[in-house]
Amino acid sequence: MAKYLFKASLSPEGIAGVLTEGGTTRRTVVKRAIESLGGALESFYFAFGDDDVIVICELPDNETAAAFAMETSASGRVAVSTSVLVTPEEIDGARGKKSGWRAPGG
Repeated sequence: MAKYLFKASLSPEGIAGVLTEGGTTRRTVVKRAIESLGGALESFYFAFGDDDVIVICELPDNETAAAFAMETSASGRVAVSTSVLVTPEEIDGARGKKSGWRAPGG
């Protein structure tokens, strides 16, 4: 399974919901949602700054990750950005693959 990093910014209504429900309840909701998609929650944190929530999880594929991100963002209470995480071993495997691409003007 692939690993993903989800960064979420909460709207004022989303923050009010966390204040009402609590942080551990939100983590449980996210964990159950990820598991229902065939994935596993690795870590869940609240954060200060531009992002309010950081989630690292495993999901079966990019389509599933996109579905989770879209469903979450559709609520209007959360804006999600998604990054595919690449292991060092995958980077090692990619090092030997060449496409012949060149920089403009190069």
